[in-house]
Amino acid sequence: MVPIVEARRNPSHTPSRSPPLELDSGFGGLEGEALGLVERRYGDRGLRVSRERYSSRSQDGDVVCTARDGERIVGTLSVRFDGPGGLHADLLFGNELDEWRAAGVKLCEFGGLAVDKHSHDPKRVLAQIFHLGYLHAHRLAGCERLVIEVNPRHVPFYRRCLGLIPYTHERHNPRVQAPAVLMSIDFAAVREQIALLGGQPEMLAAARSLYPLAWDEGTETTMLARLS
Repeated sequence: MVPIVEARRNPSHTPSRSPPLELDSGFGGLEGEALGLVERRYGDRGLRVSRERYSSRSQDGDVVCTARDGERIVGTLSVRFDGPGGLHADLLFGNELDEWRAAGVKLCEFGGLAVDKHSHDPKRVLAQIFHLGYLHAHRLAGCERLVIEVNPRHVPFYRRCLGLIPYTHERHNPRVQAPAVLMSIDFAAVREQIALLGGQPEMLAAARSLYPLAWDEGTETTMLARLS
């Protein structure tokens, strides 16, 4: 595991004094408290979740990111790198992913995303755990495009809040026994939005996205140094 890093917001820009989040990440499978959070949140939506196992030393192993608020894990996200075993999204959207691969695009997948709805600030949890996943995927591993599988009813949220674009009509996902849509965004666009809006929570309403809740440049630089 990488050292735990604390994401502290500037008090002068903080409308409500939420406690700092502790962010952590490391190679391995989804387990323990993080797995429990995914099972609860997916179960709340009537989705079936099976335990996912990954080698902690394989070339295309997951990075599991977690956000902790005090003693509780309040957010988790798995970063999956493309490799010989492919991505989870290949099951439904292999043709679409292969088109990007054929064009030389280095893909990465975010999955196992869950945020505790009872946390102090769920939007901040999502923005910062997404930022942490972005650092691993794009800034460290050099991935160029993010893909995610999303339930159709969540497409508007991810499009509005993170700028992801739907690329397919819905298809049945047997892993969770529910429909899914492939969404994607170029990491260059994510980087641009973070540079423009990160660390400016006062811009949240005007921006109509979660990027103002991402870290500012100084915090991002510190995070990268600790992850490297």
